[in-house]
Amino acid sequence: MSLDKNTTVGVVGAGTMGSGIAQIASTNGHDVYLYDAFPEQLKKSEEGLIKILNRQVEKERMTQDEVNGILKRIHFVDHLNDFSSCGIVFEAIVEDLQIKQDQFSRLEAIVSKKCVLATNTSSLSIASISSSLDRPERLLGIHFFNPAPLMKLVEIIPGISTGETVLTTARNLIDSWEKTTVLASDTPGFIVNRVARPFYGEALRIYEEGIADAATIDWAMKEIGGFKMGPFELMDLIGNDINYKVTETVFREFYYDPRFKPSFAQKRLVEAGRLGRKSGIGFYKYGENARNPDPVKNRELGEKILYRILAMLINEACDAVFMNVATMEDVDLAMTNGVNYPKGLFQWADEIGLSTVLDWMSALQVEYREDRYRPNPLLKRKVRNGESFYE
Repeated sequence: MSLDKNTTVGVVGAGTMGSGIAQIASTNGHDVYLYDAFPEQLKKSEEGLIKILNRQVEKERMTQDEVNGILKRIHFVDHLNDFSSCGIVFEAIVEDLQIKQDQFSRLEAIVSKKCVLATNTSSLSIASISSSLDRPERLLGIHFFNPAPLMKLVEIIPGISTGETVLTTARNLIDSWEKTTVLASDTPGFIVNRVARPFYGEALRIYEEGIADAATIDWAMKEIGGFKMGPFELMDLIGNDINYKVTETVFREFYYDPRFKPSFAQKRLVEAGRLGRKSGIGFYKYGENARNPDPVKNRELGEKILYRILAMLINEACDAVFMNVATMEDVDLAMTNGVNYPKGLFQWADEIGLSTVLDWMSALQVEYREDRYRPNPLLKRKVRNGESFYE
C-alpha cells in the first residue's frame, strides 16, 4: 500500500479544518474532493479558499498560476459518489461520536477496500469511531491543528484496531506534506490537549484563589515565561465555551482525575455568554472602547505564578511519557510546534533542574493535600537516580 501525489484525497466537512486539509493536499499536488452536506458551507469554503490563496499572490508567496492550479484540483461536491476513487479520506466534521460513526459507515460502503480512513478528532476515542466499520483496521486519527495550512504539527493516533501498514502509509503521506508528525496513543486529549491542560487549569486556580488577576497572570507567562499568549488571552481567543468543553471532556474521560478538574470561574463565564473575543467579552473586554486592567508587574509574584504553572505542565508531560502516550521527544515536538511553547517541557525541566521541579510539585502537594498536585513517578525516579531527561 502506498499513497503518493497521484493519490486522490477525499475530505468530509468543508468547515475551517476540512477546507484547510483540502488546501494542504491540493498544494501538494493531489486531486481533492471536498464534501459537505450543506451547499452554503461548500460555497463559503470555496470563497474562503479563493480569498486566502489570492492573498498569497498579493504577498508574493505564490504565483497566480500556482493558485489557479491549487483551486483547479479541489472539487467541491455535495455527494460522496466520487470518493470511490480516493486513496485516503479525511473526516473533519462535528465532534460527535454518533455522527462520526454514521459518516464512516456511509463512507465504507463507497470507498475501495484499500482506502485509508482518517478522523481529525481532537478528543474522541479512535477505537470508538472505528467500531462502526466492518474493517476497523483501515481507520486512524490524523489530528491537524488550526489553521491547518500554517501549523506544522500533526498528531498521528492509531486505534487499537489500526493496521501497521495503514499507520506507516498514512504517516509517510503527512510527512511528505512537510508536516511535523508525532505519534500518540489513543488516550483522552492525545498529546497536546492533555499536556496543555495545566496551562489553563492552574492559571484558573491561581485566579480563583485571588493570588493574581487575569492580566497579571498573562503578563507573567509572557514576560517572564516567554509564552506568546497568556492563558486568559488564549482562552478568550479559543472561546471559553470550547476550552471549557475540552477540559470537561478530558476530566470525564480520565475518570474524574483531579488534575483535570474544570474551573467554576470559567463555567460561570460560559453560562453568562461571556465566551471571549467572539462575544465581545470574556476574561477581557473587546471592542473599540474596551478598557482592561493593567497587570501588576511584580517580578517576585510573576515568577511564583510561572513556576507553579510550569511545574504542573512538566509534571503532566512526565505523566504522558510514563503512561506510554508518547515519547519524550514527541511530547516536546508537539508542545513547541502545536501550541508554540517557547521550549520543550523536558528541555525546560533539564535547564531548571529536575530536583527543583520536584521541589515545586512537592511543596504544592504539602500545601494543598490534593491529589491534583501529586508528583509523577517518572520525575521522582529521575531525581532519585540523579538523571536528567536529555543529557
